[in-house]
Amino acid sequence: MRRAAVSLAMTAALPWTQLGHVCAQTTSTVRDRQAPAITFRAGVEVVTLAAAVRDRRGRVVRGLTQSDFQVLDTDIARDIRDFHAGDAPISLAVLLDISGSMAVGGNIDRARHAVAVAMGMLNSGDDEAALFTFDARLQEVVPFTKDLDAVRRVSLEGRPWGITSLYDAVAAAAGNVAERVNRHRALLVITDGVDTGSRLSAPEVSGIASSIDVPVHVLTVVTPLDHPGGEFAVLATDGATSDIGTLADLARWTGGDMKVASVPAHTVEAIRGLFAELRYQYLITFEPGTRPGWHPLEVRTRNKNLTVHARSGYISGPARSEN
Repeated sequence: MRRAAVSLAMTAALPWTQLGHVCAQTTSTVRDRQAPAITFRAGVEVVTLAAAVRDRRGRVVRGLTQSDFQVLDTDIARDIRDFHAGDAPISLAVLLDISGSMAVGGNIDRARHAVAVAMGMLNSGDDEAALFTFDARLQEVVPFTKDLDAVRRVSLEGRPWGITSLYDAVAAAAGNVAERVNRHRALLVITDGVDTGSRLSAPEVSGIASSIDVPVHVLTVVTPLDHPGGEFAVLATDGATSDIGTLADLARWTGGDMKVASVPAHTVEAIRGLFAELRYQYLITFEPGTRPGWHPLEVRTRNKNLTVHARSGYISGPARSEN
């Protein structure tokens, strides 16, 4: 992996409000996608999920086989129908918070650096990336492309403004990532963690992202004084505070993770860990249960010293017509 940070300068810088095209995502659309009581797809033939495994020291574990895994669907063991493991190209969408709160304490500069680091770790010609921004609405700045320079050339200069619709933006962007062909895919959310304008709660958004198998990785940028755990520590939050805790839950429920960054070293370490986990994954396919509705999932290994990161459930059931 290349670790070099890249320049995000453009010949002609555009203000935040002119970047890209506004995604046609409304609150009603987001609610429809997450509400199984309104609409189901007609029958789920198989369920495929991506899983990453780490040991007690946090290192990504490679080389496991199908027999090493167990899949519990509503506490019922499912036979694994298909299994693949290894490195593969990545589809990564970066969702950047440009709301007014990001102007505090230099957080927008930390966020710009994080975008540069992420783009520097993608492989040209194989991986693909997209860039979204959000304040009160979601904007598609660069659609998914293998031309990574198209993202690197975007100017991220400008003053943040507007309210934050964090969970609404995550729900909409996760749906975009789910349409990609690559199975190694994720949404990287870069934010200060302050949500002032969403109409969806963290559990609602995590349900959407989990059901479409898109891990959401959250990088929360803060000032050094606000960083829990002290200097030069990359820590996942423990849910001790209301804003940060709900974001940590969202990441965990989707099979992703959350890190806090206040200096460049935190950002590099956090994104390096994301790519190590995203690059090497286990793809597991099984036949779903017949009961309509939400099915909670637990994926584990027979080695109890290992931790599996995977989505928390899926939706199954016959089609239902709308009123």
